[in-house]
Amino acid sequence: MTARPAQVAVLGATGSIGRSTLEVIAALPQRFEVYGLSAHSQWQLLLQLAQGCQPRCLVLSGASHGWQPPEAVPPWSGNPGRWLRGAEALVELASDPQVDIVVAAIVGRAGLESTLAAAEAGKRIGLANKESLVVAGSLVTAACQRGGAELLPVDSEHSAIFQALRGASAGAEVRRVILTASGGGLRNTPLEQLASVTVEQALRHPTWEMGPKITIDSATMMNKALEVIEAAWLFGLRADQIEVVVHPQSIVHSMVEFCDGSVLAQLSPPDMRLPIQYALTFPERLACPAPSIDWTRPLTLNWEPADRQRYPALELGFEVVRRGGSCGAVLNAANEAAVALFLEHKIGFQDITAVCRAVLEAHTYDPSPGLVDLMNADGWARRQVSKWAGVTI
Repeated sequence: MTARPAQVAVLGATGSIGRSTLEVIAALPQRFEVYGLSAHSQWQLLLQLAQGCQPRCLVLSGASHGWQPPEAVPPWSGNPGRWLRGAEALVELASDPQVDIVVAAIVGRAGLESTLAAAEAGKRIGLANKESLVVAGSLVTAACQRGGAELLPVDSEHSAIFQALRGASAGAEVRRVILTASGGGLRNTPLEQLASVTVEQALRHPTWEMGPKITIDSATMMNKALEVIEAAWLFGLRADQIEVVVHPQSIVHSMVEFCDGSVLAQLSPPDMRLPIQYALTFPERLACPAPSIDWTRPLTLNWEPADRQRYPALELGFEVVRRGGSCGAVLNAANEAAVALFLEHKIGFQDITAVCRAVLEAHTYDPSPGLVDLMNADGWARRQVSKWAGVTI
């Protein structure tokens, strides 16, 4: 008998990672089926995606304008389907006994509870929601141990490290890991002009097509600060075992340097379908819809140390790794709030990192917070950003 295809829940299906995941699943119909999809408010796009994969469960986690009641669907015949509403529905889908794999692609802290639920339920988790580990790394890793869950990275940088380590955690053989960064859309902007950067300028990423929040994080390098924290949790690394280099071509996705000086790197064109598929099929490798490097054409690769003057946000990630505790929750919340204000033209580009540092330094440090403590720290940090910027939330 042929084993049934693995049942996949894609949380954050309407984002770039979610849509890429659906492309990977569509290319491997004998291996995977979409069991459920979630969106925050884009119910019309969610229905469009569902037409192609006919999931059994659809979740709309947030408020939405013009949402049609369940009786106005289903969009496909012969499938009973079910609609779930509210943030708690994400937890229900992530822990559904019929789900084998959860792709955690919700942007921001909003993905934490569903990631925890998937971990407690023993799922394979394709983790694109780095904020889950940034905010509550100790809780997520403990939940994975209790539930027997697999936590596999989907971020291209962490997938590269995972592949270079052959799926094992970093041990005595590893001297350090080197995370590569594109440098964002402002990497060539003169330093004296950064104070006057507009939202439109910051949203022009030279390599990746991403949502606005992640694109701004790339421009400030806060995304790499968060990835430093994520790498520490995923691979058991100290702050002094992690380095960041700017690699404009985005071909080398990260590297691992071993104690004998050997360096292993993972290379591929910038396409998220490859790390997504590897998380789904691990330990197997299968043909992938992502393109391969064209070795018949010249290719120049270069990198340089990340300029801490240009990217002051980067140091905040290392500080969080060194201190731990409540620091990750505070930094992430402050950044989410500050980026939202920048996108609304209420603060300047350089204010994003400045307010994050101020809030991190001002918070009451808790070395071993529980989930309630972390949520309280999250709310406090967001309110502090609002006060700092002189706006009301």
